[in-house]
Amino acid sequence: MAGQLQDSGDDEITGINVTPLVDVVLVLLIIFMVTANFIVRETMEVDLPRAANAGETVQGLVAVVMDKQGRLYLDGEEVSEAQLRAKVAQSVQKDAQTRAILSADQALPYGEVMHLIDVVKGEGVTRFALNIEKDARTRAASSPSP
Repeated sequence: MAGQLQDSGDDEITGINVTPLVDVVLVLLIIFMVTANFIVRETMEVDLPRAANAGETVQGLVAVVMDKQGRLYLDGEEVSEAQLRAKVAQSVQKDAQTRAILSADQALPYGEVMHLIDVVKGEGVTRFALNIEKDARTRAASSPSP
């Protein structure tokens, strides 16, 4: 008969089932959310000085923080000055291009911050950056409006 449909088994796929794709993406999202807490380092709250023109900094291998009371923290752990010197020297031994990110509370005297810079430079770190908080108010006031 000419009017019969023939089922030859070569059916074309007219749609894509996206359910497995959504399942895989949701599982990856859950894994990312669970492991994100382990990736984030503990940070110390300090009141950073503000600057209108903040440059971009690269990720440093050594993060040094000095809080308002003058306590030192290296990568989130409280250390003495002698321990700081030893750990920075170890980092420089492992990699001569070690960089340091220095954060100090703005209430600290200038001399204490300079001493911190001197300690880090004295252990062989030649490349370091001072961490600041970008001041959006000053930048907005200084930029001309169209």
